[in-house]
Amino acid sequence: MFEKFQFSERQIQQYHKSALRDFKIAQNSDISEIMFRFCYDSLIKLAITLCAINGLRVKARQGHHWELIQKMAGYLKDKELEILVNEMRGKRNWDLYGGGVVISNKEAKEYVVFAKEVFRKAESYSQKRLSKQLKLS
Repeated sequence: MFEKFQFSERQIQQYHKSALRDFKIAQNSDISEIMFRFCYDSLIKLAITLCAINGLRVKARQGHHWELIQKMAGYLKDKELEILVNEMRGKRNWDLYGGGVVISNKEAKEYVVFAKEVFRKAESYSQKRLSKQLKLS
């Protein structure tokens, strides 16, 4: 599902920028479905960013979102993150393939608050990880 790959700093920054852009859309929307979908997408993109920092590139195959969620939870040492983002994945899949799912405004806002904390943890992790890499050079 993953392969070793050496990403440039620019590539990592682009992944991160894309994740932040989607998260901003989620934060600024007042439509629950948009909040939810962009929140979920931002977390998947954040997971891609964290994998890139660790020299891993995901291959787009069935189940790759689940693998990304697991990797992110492992990097951030947060089992609850794995559970909640997987719950989001299930709702997103049900919405796409199962005839739709209703996300309440309250629920969507809770996901945005949760994602904000994940972004905070990821930022801290990234700073520590990148500073270690710089020290090794």
